[in-house]
Amino acid sequence: MSSLMEMPQVVECSIDGCGYNHDQGCHAGAVTIAGHSGDAECATFIPLGTKGGLEKVLAHVGACQRTECVHNESLECGAPSIRVGAGSTGDHSADCLTFSER
Repeated sequence: MSSLMEMPQVVECSIDGCGYNHDQGCHAGAVTIAGHSGDAECATFIPLGTKGGLEKVLAHVGACQRTECVHNESLECGAPSIRVGAGSTGDHSADCLTFSER
């Protein structure tokens, strides 16, 4: 990927306790997806009451560390867009819900 416009956009984040999620979406410039096998945690999640990030909802996926995901291409997300929300494992506060293991 060569520009911000080609990076997948975070089109939904349903995590209320993140400092970057306010005014109907993720306000981080870019998010990093990390985690362990079978789980794709949003590593940008910050559990703060203080709101931060950009003025507009423009979040994109800056990096993906989940090499076993079908959307991962050279550690970058190739999905058209992603959704972030509560994961099924219960041990993380925010997961990439678009994650799909190869």
